[in-house]
Amino acid sequence: MKLLMIYTEKFSYKTNIKNLESVEYYEENKKIVNALVGFIQVEQKDEEDISKTETKMIKNLKWAANKNNTKNIILHSFAHLSLSKADEKITKEMFDRAEKRLENSGYEVSQTPFGYFLDLDIQAPGKSLARIFKEF
Repeated sequence: MKLLMIYTEKFSYKTNIKNLESVEYYEENKKIVNALVGFIQVEQKDEEDISKTETKMIKNLKWAANKNNTKNIILHSFAHLSLSKADEKITKEMFDRAEKRLENSGYEVSQTPFGYFLDLDIQAPGKSLARIFKEF
């Protein structure tokens, strides 16, 4: 897994192009303030022990959110951090489980529309621990 975490003062998106046939078409335009965005690439090797990978991802997201004094976490599938990609169904299921686990820990969690290219507007401060990359 590749995980790029960026703390944002403002993160907004709008659906642009549907790129997975398996998802339904819809339009969404959303703005979230004071949030940690996880740009997440689930890789094929992660399928061997998806539970372990999911737990590591959650621990890293919680740690980074706490370091940036936020309880808002956004899960964003970002299939551009690696050439290796896990099955889309496995990735989406992992995101759904992670969302519930994070919510059960007291976090406000959102997912960007899965299977879409999005127009993004990101306002991120230039401070220590506002941008963190992890690979596991």
